[in-house]
Amino acid sequence: MHKDSIKFKKQREEMVKNQIEERGISDLKVLAAMRKVPRHFFVSEALMDQAYGDFPLPIGEQQTISQPFIVAEMTQALQLNEDDRVLEVGTGSGYQAAILANIASKVYTIERIHSLYKKSRNLFDMLRYHNIVMKYTDGTTGWKEESPFDAIIVTAGAPEIPAFLVNQLAVGGRMVIPVGGRYSQDLIKIIRDSRGVHKRELGGCRFVKLVGEHGWSE
Repeated sequence: MHKDSIKFKKQREEMVKNQIEERGISDLKVLAAMRKVPRHFFVSEALMDQAYGDFPLPIGEQQTISQPFIVAEMTQALQLNEDDRVLEVGTGSGYQAAILANIASKVYTIERIHSLYKKSRNLFDMLRYHNIVMKYTDGTTGWKEESPFDAIIVTAGAPEIPAFLVNQLAVGGRMVIPVGGRYSQDLIKIIRDSRGVHKRELGGCRFVKLVGEHGWSE
């Protein structure tokens, strides 16, 4: 495994300054996490030099690591506290879970593609993220035995908001999920309080499709 060299640290600092802070991300916990997590470890060796660019990158299995700004925007929208328990649907490269793990108390992350699940689990072990728990299954049904969660993040585009996941939110909980068609979606923030569920649109986005029982079929 490559080291987190001075070159990559400099690229990471520039990424946060130019791509994230300048676009209005102001949560200090999110900015600190983005400065800390070595994004280049979460892509293939061939793509390491592009890891801090302002774009998503392929990670195999027709999946991607999201553009840094989208990761920061979704994380900020969750309004995380250090004692929060977070559910992530779609581990993918593992980068988003690592960002969450630097802010929240515990991260539960689910991946349905076995090769990505194995790769991420090894990476979490290597980087010593002991507060990340993984599961290899269909993420659209959530993780009922560990619910309710203070926050839920879905990192793939859903045809609609899965009620299964909303039901696993604690009162006061927040969920961020891309909802729409197969090729473009709106980023939706959901807040569950004592009066019910409230939705807010955060803007357009493009994610790979959420596949599973409560998402798209293959």
